[in-house]
Amino acid sequence: MNNRLKVLRAERDWSQAHLAQLLSVSRQTINALETGKYDPSLPLAFKIARLFELKIEDIFIDETA
Repeated sequence: MNNRLKVLRAERDWSQAHLAQLLSVSRQTINALETGKYDPSLPLAFKIARLFELKIEDIFIDETA
């Protein structure tokens, strides 16, 4: 699953560590999300969407559609 997480984070000038802290996850989790090695759980996807004030589908792109 592709996502816009890295772009959204960069627009705010946040480090991976800062975003991880805001979401209560590890920096490694943020890195894995940004590189497409990990798909977030639904609760984490909602938390990310709320943080960026976007819909989940505006952040995460389903490649199978």
